[in-house]
Amino acid sequence: MFSPYSRRSFALAACSGLASGKLILNTASISDDEKEERKPVESEFTRDYEPPDFKPKWDRPQINRQMAQDFVIYAHSDLEMTKTLLQREPGLLNATMDWGNGDWETALGGSSHMGRRDIVEFLLSRGARMDIFCATMMGMLVVVQAMLTLEPALIDAKGPHGFTLHFHAQVGQEQAKPVLDYLQSIKELELRPVPFLQKKDKT
Repeated sequence: MFSPYSRRSFALAACSGLASGKLILNTASISDDEKEERKPVESEFTRDYEPPDFKPKWDRPQINRQMAQDFVIYAHSDLEMTKTLLQREPGLLNATMDWGNGDWETALGGSSHMGRRDIVEFLLSRGARMDIFCATMMGMLVVVQAMLTLEPALIDAKGPHGFTLHFHAQVGQEQAKPVLDYLQSIKELELRPVPFLQKKDKT
């Protein structure tokens, strides 16, 4: 059975560059049965302020959460499954998952920080909402320059899982190098090697 936690753990470990580039799954101490039993838990909340005047009708069913989760996960690395799920449910295109503590991610966000240009191009062709992180990975220098000119504070913005603009430029590789040089000219950071790119280079 497909396990959302193992794939997400891989993505987080691979992209973070922890332990000198070695992949460490944070679910290593969790048994397979425990992984299957774990479910997302919504934080407790009691409204302690006046409710908004607008009352949602909720007259249409929401897209299934499991399907939205799978779509975002597959968009990290599997173009064919991304296409299959989007064909089955077009409303998934801009679905956003909260992996916990407000770590929001879309399919476009996942494919962008994994450097999957093919998946990004597919999602954009279907109308996915481009953001500065996607534009950075794709090497769209003019777009990135325009956005940072309009809002300089975006240089410190964090994408899904806390990945920076500089990181997105790194995974964009040669096509995004002018963007990385531009970002470094604004704010120079120590760039760590990206483990999954190193692995790709060796194959």
